Amino acid sequence: MERKNVAQNRRARFEYFILETFEAGIVLTGTEIKSVREGRVNLKDGYAKVEGGEMWLLNVHISPYEKGTHYNHDPVRPRKLLMHRREIRKLLAAVREKGLTLVPLAIYIKDSRYAKVELALAKGKNVHDKRESVQDRDAAREISRAARRGGREDD
Repeated sequence: MERKNVAQNRRARFEYFILETFEAGIVLTGTEIKSVREGRVNLKDGYAKVEGGEMWLLNVHISPYEKGTHYNHDPVRPRKLLMHRREIRKLLAAVREKGLTLVPLAIYIKDSRYAKVELALAKGKNVHDKRESVQDRDAAREISRAARRGGREDD
């Protein structure tokens, strides 16, 4: 199973605690899939929502296909996600009861054919949690620098 990443939402891992991830298919039009294959996707403000027993991906920007005609798609239209009914029910319960959010982490092409989205069940971080993440990242960077230097102090 080959997976070619098209777009990633790096900010999501900084803004949220990722509790669980899910894979969902996306219903796209002809020009949308062409734009996705070119990597012209922005997940920054995107989120998913359950409405009427169906899962929808909202605020994800897929740029219009450059070689398209006047039949091009709306860049931020709601897109239906394809998931099993039991998964949708599970996510709906988690979002309602625990106040969690569904955030897209990545869009990728699977097996050179299907556009998929990696959704995360996430809990928002507070300001101090974000500061802690930055401190942890800086500490890890210092440790890797020290390891590359071989433990010698050349500062």
